Amino acid sequence: MDFKVSPSKEYKLKAKMNSLNIYEKDIEEKFIKGSGRGGQKINKSSSCVFLKHKPTGITVKCQKYRDLNLNRYLARKLLCEQIEFLKTGSNAKLKKLEKIKKQKLKRKKRAKLKYKDKNT
Repeated sequence: MDFKVSPSKEYKLKAKMNSLNIYEKDIEEKFIKGSGRGGQKINKSSSCVFLKHKPTGITVKCQKYRDLNLNRYLARKLLCEQIEFLKTGSNAKLKKLEKIKKQKLKRKKRAKLKYKDKNT
């Protein structure tokens, strides 16, 4: 694997894949034409990456960047996250979003109280 990311990021991805028992031989990789904005470039180049993990049947599609190698890296990272969620049942991103949601709710309540106190 050769992605256009720092060696430390590539090492972390390989380590995570090994810890989750995800091997390159189990991954089916296709490069397809993307969809959405981008005009002629998006219609001509196949920079969208489609991964399928054969043992679990999980599929991932990544088209975040124009660069194929970055999309390959991100697709594998997403695949690791999905398989980790499948195995453990916990998702770090969901926990982070919940925490942010609670913080916003607290701020909203405080702002309402402050506004209410000003007007009375």
